[in-house]
Amino acid sequence: MLDATTRSGGTATASPRATTVTSAPAARTGIAARATRILLSPWSRLSLLVLLLVSAASAVLLFQPQKLLVHGWPPQLGGAAAALAYAVAYGLCTVAFVPRPLLNLAAGALLGSSLGLGAALAGTVLGAGIAFCLGRVLGQEALRPLLRGKWLKAADGQLSRHGFRSMLAARLFPGVPFAAANYCAAVSRMSLPAFLLATALGSIPNTAAYVVAGARASTPTSPAFLIALACIALPGLAGAVVAWRKRNRLRAR
Repeated sequence: MLDATTRSGGTATASPRATTVTSAPAARTGIAARATRILLSPWSRLSLLVLLLVSAASAVLLFQPQKLLVHGWPPQLGGAAAALAYAVAYGLCTVAFVPRPLLNLAAGALLGSSLGLGAALAGTVLGAGIAFCLGRVLGQEALRPLLRGKWLKAADGQLSRHGFRSMLAARLFPGVPFAAANYCAAVSRMSLPAFLLATALGSIPNTAAYVVAGARASTPTSPAFLIALACIALPGLAGAVVAWRKRNRLRAR
């Protein structure tokens, strides 16, 4: 039987078979480690986020769940159970880019003013929280190095240092897209509790106006419907005026 080493001039030499057996597991470990690093790299996670969002948006276009919320609500659900189910569906739909005004109107039409407002606000916070966590875990590390422009750095600094009040203003201002605010906050260093609290408080006025309008849509001449319509139209008009004035000031510079 051959020994693992040969005695030649006092030097021990490993046999080729032993070297092959030892190096094979090391090679497999190295390949697995490289594959893990690639899969967990910032750009791989960002690609996964984009894939998830594109898939969600495609599912909404294909199956149109907003129609199910409006026309196909399960008749056996009622009261708090209906509000809870609607809140969960609302949150998932907002992550998939279903317009919130439509969901708010449907909340009022299906659940009434009180339950509808509670369900819509809960769904708003749920959807915003899901989007924030997805953006923070899958996108922040890849996107933060790209914040090099003057405006991008200013927005990031504002959200990172004054997260609560900045997000509160963004939720109150009707011209800021809901999804864009979610992912901008996720890429910044804003904390999750401040983001959720600002979202909940800042979304109340606009959400309440749409929910009441949906609940009173059958009586369009009622004072409640007209007040809700005014609360929807006036902030939108004010936001358009402010945006137009800021645009002219930027052009003047």
